[in-house]
Amino acid sequence: MGTLTITTGEGASSMDEPTVPSTARMIDFWLGGEHHFPVDVAAARAFEQSYGPCAPVFRELRAFLGRAVRAIADEGVDSFLVFGGGVPTMGNVHEAAPEATVLYTDVDPVTIRLGQQILTGSDRAGYGFGDATDIGTVDPAQLHRFVPGWGRRPVGVVFLGLAAFLDDDTLARTLDELYEATAPGSLLAVDFDTEELAAYPEALAMMGPAFRMRPPAAFVPLLGRWTPTSDGIVPITAWRPDGPPAEVPDAFHGGVAVRAAD
Repeated sequence: MGTLTITTGEGASSMDEPTVPSTARMIDFWLGGEHHFPVDVAAARAFEQSYGPCAPVFRELRAFLGRAVRAIADEGVDSFLVFGGGVPTMGNVHEAAPEATVLYTDVDPVTIRLGQQILTGSDRAGYGFGDATDIGTVDPAQLHRFVPGWGRRPVGVVFLGLAAFLDDDTLARTLDELYEATAPGSLLAVDFDTEELAAYPEALAMMGPAFRMRPPAAFVPLLGRWTPTSDGIVPITAWRPDGPPAEVPDAFHGGVAVRAAD
């Protein structure tokens, strides 16, 4: 999930008591975290009235993130660039790969400030502004510090919760630009929203006009030159599960894709 119509993140009066809910903090609430406010709980509850299984679906999405990040780290990758980073807790990237360095990025200033507060004192993870559709917006100093060797050695790119808020042309261009910017052997963790919410018109309306559901057949072609691992792009619960796949609605497909040698 990217940004709900009701959760733009703009207009928050302060970090002490935001007045507008945030998707990132709503997800933190659904995951059982501690970094959310009453306004986020109210928005999460409102969404649950239209689409009930939010908590189990997002728990499984976070579990998929952990498995994907660990799989990337097992390939020898020791630094990650995360777009749409959300709240950096509850099994997020630096917790899933504690030996790696991680740069979280987001476009929401409230989320960025919260992430920076949480990561204060960490020498392995940082947080800053970054628009996935324009990699030039990422602070070069932060990129150098937390993703050393960017463009010269393999890295992990985490691109979760974003594809549904980009049209096909923008998504394909963005992923191709990331392909060009990374070194051969880099790996991409990515997910796509299925057509699950089509049956829930009130929830779909909350997602806003930019939200794009796609059929599974569309997912791999949008990756362009990125090549999925042999696991494919599959329901997130079926991607290298630790045990029997959890029984949750098929809201997301995901996988890991490789940047091939030139």
